[in-house]
Amino acid sequence: MVKHILNIYRLVVKEIQTLSKDKVMLFLIFYSFSFAIYISAKATSTELVNAPITFVDEDRSMFSQRVIDSFYKPMFNTPELISYDEMDRGMDRGLYTFVVVIPSGFERDLIEGRKTELQLNIDATRMSQAGIGAGYISQIISQEVASFLKLPSTTPKIGIVPTYKYNPNLTGTWFGSINEVIDNIMTFSILLAAAALMREREHGTIEHLLVMPINTAEIILSKIFATMVVILVSVIFSLYVIVDMLLQVPLAGSMTLFLFSSLLVLFSTTSIGIFIGTITKSMPQLGMMFMLVVLPLMMLSGGITPYESMPEILQYIMRLSPTSHFIDVAQAILFRGAGFEVVWKHLLAIFAIGVFFFTFALLTFKKSIES
Repeated sequence: MVKHILNIYRLVVKEIQTLSKDKVMLFLIFYSFSFAIYISAKATSTELVNAPITFVDEDRSMFSQRVIDSFYKPMFNTPELISYDEMDRGMDRGLYTFVVVIPSGFERDLIEGRKTELQLNIDATRMSQAGIGAGYISQIISQEVASFLKLPSTTPKIGIVPTYKYNPNLTGTWFGSINEVIDNIMTFSILLAAAALMREREHGTIEHLLVMPINTAEIILSKIFATMVVILVSVIFSLYVIVDMLLQVPLAGSMTLFLFSSLLVLFSTTSIGIFIGTITKSMPQLGMMFMLVVLPLMMLSGGITPYESMPEILQYIMRLSPTSHFIDVAQAILFRGAGFEVVWKHLLAIFAIGVFFFTFALLTFKKSIES
């Protein structure tokens, strides 16, 4: 037993040393667990932030100025005032996302009770801002009109008071950064394990290993453990430095429990990577197979689209994937602060699936070596 452990340890050291010489892969790992997470969390936010808004004020009244002053940061940039002739030219050039036209006599018509309209022009090529911004603008102007006219409250006797749990301000950065870390764990564990095996086969060093006093299980376990070490170090750096310090996203649950669940899912996903590296014959084939495997895992594991939105048959199929259970576990721990008593069934499922994939990868690897 001690001999097997020493063999695996030496092979793990060899794998890490080999990876340390691959400068491109090291840069890719560092970038993906640092800059990519920060960019994904900040740049792809769906909230309305600093949206460009402009007014064509043909009324020039106290109320029209009041409406203009009701738009301010952080949702909207400080409004600009332009003429009607500048509106189309500015929107054609992409300078304005929203242009509100306040017609002449707007305040007078409101006071006298006559029906009046505002024109809201929206650059719909900016889809993420267009729909959300239109709702905010309508709500803000309606509130200003009601306040100006001192309209009676229309609040019903029974009202709904929404309370947002786990993300009270609906900050997209919280969700996006942690999900990016989860996706990177799945993606790079498969990629590194598959690439490590393919590198051995292309360089011809796999035959050197086979003539040594080690068995195939030790070879596979060494690649799995080496990948685990690299990914876990990257995850710890990413969560504490990027997510916690830079993005200031609160991590609700136990980091120890999350890292333990990461170890379990890495056991499964690296086994999938070993299997991919076994059945492919070259790096280009590996790249194509990697895309075919990883994209469905990321899209159908429940991180992007809730299970309830998927066809029922896909829900049953994806429950056989370790990534589906891991996303449930990771979100429960990091978002909701769940303990072991909440996630133990998912952890057990991840371990069982991991044993199956490891056994399958080991048998496939043995068969490929014998042939």
